Amino acid sequence: MESTIKHSYFWLFINFLGKRTMKIINNLGAVTVFFAVSFLKIFRPKQIREIVQQVFYIGAKSANIVILVGLFTGMVLGLQLFYTLNKFGSEGVLGSVVALTLIRELGPVLTAIMITARAGSAMTAEIGNLRISEQIDALYTMRIDPQRYLISPCIAASIISFPLLTAFFDLIGILGGYLTGVVLLGVDKGAYFYRIHSYVEMVDIRGGFIKSLVFAVLVSTICCYQGYFTHLRTDSYGAKSVSLSTTSAVVFSCVTILISDYVVTSFLM
Repeated sequence: MESTIKHSYFWLFINFLGKRTMKIINNLGAVTVFFAVSFLKIFRPKQIREIVQQVFYIGAKSANIVILVGLFTGMVLGLQLFYTLNKFGSEGVLGSVVALTLIRELGPVLTAIMITARAGSAMTAEIGNLRISEQIDALYTMRIDPQRYLISPCIAASIISFPLLTAFFDLIGILGGYLTGVVLLGVDKGAYFYRIHSYVEMVDIRGGFIKSLVFAVLVSTICCYQGYFTHLRTDSYGAKSVSLSTTSAVVFSCVTILISDYVVTSFLM
């Protein structure tokens, strides 16, 4: 009797695991197809105006928060690394350590997370509201492709904006490290910039931009997908479904950023 119960629990667990696995695979397939179709529609004519509007919204309007976070990230790095390197008598390499940390890792990751919090959540909420108010269905009746009109400009604008904002983050972060290390703690100014020039190579910069492009595709696709299919949620409906979709988009985007960061880093090393 006991062995029969254990056997039944085992098969229940296998059944549960199989259903969850199939659901994850189906969702990944749906997101991949969603991105592929939307990406191809970027190259349709009469897209420039919508793309420029999204670049302004996703990129230009996120610049302030990215610059602010980049400045204080660089200042904290300069402060922490100075006291760490000082223990080994190596505070002269502070500039290179700050620059490499920002360019290779923190710059792309923190920029992507900041854009997700500001612009990604807004994308999901806006598209979700259009869906539950049946405005996307109205676009179909007017023979306007919703994916070409709503989704493709967001993906294109993200691909343009993420690398540019990452570059801003890196530059401002290096300036923040300079303010802490040189101005406040007395590291030699010439040594700070000389170490950056000596140790930072093009391969480091290229790796950071590759990461930012990967994050741009992932964040824009996840946020747009969550908003576009808000009406298919089974846990809620109406305005609440939009709020839950927005929360899911931000959480999934941040988790995916960290996971993909490890994967991309392992290939670039």
